[in-house]
Formats: sequence, C-alpha cells, structure tokens
Amino acid sequence: MSTQVQIPSQSNESLPGARAEPGGSGRAGGVVVVQEWWGLSPFIKSTCDRLAQAGFVALAPDLYRGAMAKTKEEAASMMGVLDHKRAIGDIGDSVAFLRADGRCNGRIAVLGFCMGGALTLAAAATLDGLAAVVPFYGLPQVPNEALARIKAPIQAHFATQDEWAKASSAKAIQDAVRGAGGAMDLFVYDTGHAFMRSTDPSVYSEPNSQVAWGRAVDFLKQHLSAARA
Repeated sequence: MSTQVQIPSQSNESLPGARAEPGGSGRAGGVVVVQEWWGLSPFIKSTCDRLAQAGFVALAPDLYRGAMAKTKEEAASMMGVLDHKRAIGDIGDSVAFLRADGRCNGRIAVLGFCMGGALTLAAAATLDGLAAVVPFYGLPQVPNEALARIKAPIQAHFATQDEWAKASSAKAIQDAVRGAGGAMDLFVYDTGHAFMRSTDPSVYSEPNSQVAWGRAVDFLKQHLSAARA
C-alpha cells in the first residue's frame, strides 16, 4: 500500500505525495505517476500500488497539494488554474526525490493520465536523464517541435473516441519525435477517454486497460532494469 511522503520542493512549498515500493530489499526502477485533473485520487494511489507490485518504486506528487475535485466542473476549474510551470517543477522534484531513494536503481520514468499525460510529455521535453515516458491520453500545450527534443523513449496510449486528446494529434507528435530521431510508440484503442480509470465504471474499459497496462509494464521493465552504478 502507498504511504504519504513529503517531497523536497525547489519552490520551497510543501509537496506531499504517495509512494509505494516493491517487496524485498533490492533496488528497482522508479516511476513518477502524474495525476488526472481530479487530484491525488484513489485511482492514482492504486496505480502506484500496481506499479510496486510489478516491481517498481512509484511516487505520485500531489500537484493540488491536498485539494480534490468532487465534480467534473470543479476538476475543470482546478486544472484551469493550475500553474503548469510549477507542476513541471514538481515533477522534476519528484524525479530527483526518487533518484535519491535508497530503493531506486537511479533509472526513472514518468507516467501520467489525462492532464497528467499532458504534463508527462511537457515535463519530458524539459527534464534530462529520464529513462522512459508513458503518457495516457494527454496532449500538452507545447509545440510539437519542442516535444521532438524528448530524448527518452516514449510509449503513448490514446483512444479513438476521444474528442479532447485526439489520436490524430498524438500521431502528429509521434511523427515529430521520429522525424527528429527519437523513439515513440503509439497505441490507439477502440474506446473513449480515461479508459484506464478503474474507479469509474462510466469510462473504464477493462479489456483495453489490461492490454495497455501490460504494454506499459513491459516497456518500463525494458527501460528501467539497469542497476545503479
């Protein structure tokens, strides 16, 4: 089960988070999990737990610092006023925190959903030293030319029935990344937005979620397995 931690922040603000680690005492790859527009929800915490069960040290920073949306309208409002520059800084602070974690082997990935998927790509365009990037149905407000500079391999997951995070826009990002010599795999599922959110029956697609999760875990294992020197 995930536990609450305090992440040192460059902004000198309190940055709480949820951390989960695998069994045993050996070192493992680290994954920063970036929240949806709801906040540090039970789904995000359960994702940390699932990653720990898969053999990773997982950390989800609370970008809203304790606030949690109860309705879509409230979530949209909270996302709308989020300081994206600070949020990307929070992700960077979380990467540094994991890299210094005694259970982590020093190889770090960033994975996010919806708003968090967008922030995952935006952060990867500015952070050095990431081992892998896994965005789920999120499009950042960053030019594709900037995203093309991402050095870490990307595995992206999008949906055909998604009017917010369109698969066609994700394909344009893939073309830009590959055109610049980078690596990006794009998987598109015949379902709707937020199909990974297992806590919400109105959007959850179990068959597609299982396939996407399996791909993501295999990808993370491929890129996070090297031990710290």
